[in-house]
Amino acid sequence: MKKLKVLICFLFLVIAGTTGLQAQDTQVKYLSGRGADDTVNWNFLCSAGRRSGKWTSIAVPSCWEQQGFGAYNYGHDPLKERLNETGTYRYTFTVPAGWKNLETRIVFEGVMTDAEVHINGMPAGAVHQGAFYEFGYNISKLLKFGGKNELQVLVKKNSGNASVNEAERTADFWMFGGIFRPVYLEAKPKMNIQRVAVDARGDGAFTADVYLSGFRQAAAVQVKLTPLPVKPSKTGKTVVLSAAVTGAKTQIKGTAGNVLTWTPELPNRYRAVFELLDQEGRVLHRYNETIGFRTVEVRDADGVYVNGVRIKMKGVNRHTFHPKYGRTSSKALSIRDVNTIKDMNMNAVRMSHYPPEKHFLDACDSLGLFVLDELTGWQKPPYDDTVGLKLLKEMVIRDVNHPGILLWDNGNEGGNNYTLDTMFGKLDIQQREVLHPWQQFGKFNTAHYISYNYLAHDDHSRRKIFLPTEFMHGLYDGGAGAGLEDYWQQMWRDPLCAGGFIWDYADEALERTDRNDSLDTDGNHAPDGILGPYLEKEGSYYAVREIWAPVFFEQRYITPAFDGKFRIENRFIYTDLKECHFEASWIKCPGPGMKAPVEKDLAKPVTVSLKPGQKGTLEVDMPGGWMRYDALQITARDPFGRLIHTWTWPVKSAGQSAAELLPRVTYGATRLSEEGDSWQVAVGELRLSFNKKTALLTRVMRNGVVIPLSNGPVLISREQVLKKVACYQQQDTVYLSALYESGNDFTWKIGPDGLARLTVNYEPKNNNLFAGVSFDFPESEVTGIRWLGNGPYRVYKNRLKGASFGLWEKAYNNTVTGESGYIYPEFKGYHAGTYWAELGAKDKKGFTVYIASDDIFLRLFTPPTPRSPAKTAIEYPPGNISFLHSINAIGTKFDSLQGPQAALNPFNGYKLYEGLLQLKLVFDFNPAPPEQ
Repeated sequence: MKKLKVLICFLFLVIAGTTGLQAQDTQVKYLSGRGADDTVNWNFLCSAGRRSGKWTSIAVPSCWEQQGFGAYNYGHDPLKERLNETGTYRYTFTVPAGWKNLETRIVFEGVMTDAEVHINGMPAGAVHQGAFYEFGYNISKLLKFGGKNELQVLVKKNSGNASVNEAERTADFWMFGGIFRPVYLEAKPKMNIQRVAVDARGDGAFTADVYLSGFRQAAAVQVKLTPLPVKPSKTGKTVVLSAAVTGAKTQIKGTAGNVLTWTPELPNRYRAVFELLDQEGRVLHRYNETIGFRTVEVRDADGVYVNGVRIKMKGVNRHTFHPKYGRTSSKALSIRDVNTIKDMNMNAVRMSHYPPEKHFLDACDSLGLFVLDELTGWQKPPYDDTVGLKLLKEMVIRDVNHPGILLWDNGNEGGNNYTLDTMFGKLDIQQREVLHPWQQFGKFNTAHYISYNYLAHDDHSRRKIFLPTEFMHGLYDGGAGAGLEDYWQQMWRDPLCAGGFIWDYADEALERTDRNDSLDTDGNHAPDGILGPYLEKEGSYYAVREIWAPVFFEQRYITPAFDGKFRIENRFIYTDLKECHFEASWIKCPGPGMKAPVEKDLAKPVTVSLKPGQKGTLEVDMPGGWMRYDALQITARDPFGRLIHTWTWPVKSAGQSAAELLPRVTYGATRLSEEGDSWQVAVGELRLSFNKKTALLTRVMRNGVVIPLSNGPVLISREQVLKKVACYQQQDTVYLSALYESGNDFTWKIGPDGLARLTVNYEPKNNNLFAGVSFDFPESEVTGIRWLGNGPYRVYKNRLKGASFGLWEKAYNNTVTGESGYIYPEFKGYHAGTYWAELGAKDKKGFTVYIASDDIFLRLFTPPTPRSPAKTAIEYPPGNISFLHSINAIGTKFDSLQGPQAALNPFNGYKLYEGLLQLKLVFDFNPAPPEQ
């Protein structure tokens, strides 16, 4: 019995101690779910539109349109005034009886757009206006502790404040209604730390403003700073700093020695545990933050510096968006997005055009991204002074401690309230600079969608730091990676350029629940992404990744004189290349008709040590007989194993490759005959027909099956006047040729091996869009393609990066980038550096073509034009399949020509080129021989 009493006493003490410990910390009870993947059903009544006029239930958090309520509208929608639904939410919840003596608040992380909150029939406080901002109310006096409570929230989709509507709801993005971010209760002791604002510098200097409530019985505040190193090998000691309580705002100042600094390349953070202490040193309340030590400086007429190093931001604009959930997100989606942004070798993200979810900023901090955080505003008149200041306070108070945030944005493209500019500094302990995106303001020029010539930096703001907060508009397949290489070469060399932000991250294609979940981009307003709506990788994804790779390879070709050395540059800001991992492989690819796998022989480990900004040499091991391989591949990974990029160089020329791969089969004698207006050439079961007047191929038949390649080669880029056609047989070989008045010509050569060899000599038009030859082939017959060359994505003249040399295969699709299909890589378009290709067609009507000339583009049909292409529509050559020496560029939403790579193709006469351009093709229409 005595032992039992001791045990009971011990348990009582444990329980009492645990209760005391819990009372010291803020306790949180979620009333909603925590994100799009974790929701709670509340009662709901929608006032108008779909499913309106009756009580039902809705998932919280969510956008009510995506739950089947109300009506849709994009910000440009002229009917938006008719779409002003309201939603009434009700939810019953309980509050622990133990919270009776605590301060209890209800917190809303985001409501679109006005929220009127009642607890047990009583107003919780003033109506909150503004969609993207966290707000809350002290509801301690309204609650029934230990019993049931009713929460009612009236949400107005359109605000009662005209300036909120102008700033938020007439913008160029989808509009939603609802409680779209989580809702929770938090309980603290009545003597508590309300919040903290931290300024932690890269040299270890630490300042924190600690805001207190019920502080009069408190004696001191202290903070324990514990390192959270990214690399386990890096350790540090917990530092404790303290200060006596001096008032409702008490400041802690001190220095932490040997701090692990935060950068996007090494995002070390610290757990900061703040404690409010009484006279005896007992903890009254405990408050946690995660911070980073780093120093941000904007040096006038110089640049942006972080920890004393000038940076360039390789950034992207990002909406909080998901096709199914609208603006409702989740921690998993935030982490996914930050990882995807970093996978493109970006180091920065702009919050366009509103503060994001807290967990997105947490992911930026922990994984490493610079951030521009933005007060909402878009071209229209901005927030008025009263509501603007209130929302600004909510944004800064919530986000002030994130080390990733370097700068604040005050609105966008003219939606700036100038009276708020000075308030940023008054609210932000770190005194971060303020941008007006699109304007020349303060120390910055943030001009949007600048022309390439603007990069000459000869405008009227030469001394300002150049940071275009939007550029390379990615409408459909234009912009983003297309044109970026030209721009980035200039921006990289410009010491006053602090980088730039591509528009934008992903297509805002919304699953319309009123249209059987079909995707809607509101015409050409929202398909602007580097990625598709479900983060499908478009061609620009890979182009951006290569162009912005922090390991930069100087261009070179592998020739027989290759010595294994590459000139490279370290374009990291803080990382030595000795911390990265490089792997070199020699690649052997199977030829046409061969189903063997690609062979990869690893070279000896590659090591290289270069400090940031240094140039040097990377050398790979050269195996004996290295010319037998098809390609050399180098893969680089950062210190954490994240792929930087894989670069591949062909080892052989196209002519060498063709000579090795051409089948060596004899099908019998070659027979030449005439039939009406055609010459007929027969080899075995193969029959080729050529027009007597033009020498163009008109029909191919194999074993009685028509292979529908015809009407070629048609020379493109200038008109041709035919001068002479010839056809003759010499021994076992038939020759057919055409000579033009210009001196251009082509010749067919068909021998016993059944191969149709074509040689074209021509002078293209000067300043041409494209130059080469075309054939016809019915698109309806095509099933796919397998080829050796750059792929798997198509290219444009101003987007050659991102496509990699190798063996590729893809099925036919008719995707309109950003508009329909969303199957990537797209089938149709230009494909660079092609060596050979097997075109698949129905009923074995396909064929193989070998390209024995270097740097030839294979054009596969004409991609469909989007319904509203702006300046992204381009012209394609006549015919369906083309072999081209030159191709044209694609434009952006606003510009047709962005830089040198977008210019027309010059050809200043054959005398300057030592003769005509030559194109050599070999067509194999015979069945593939059995594999050896």
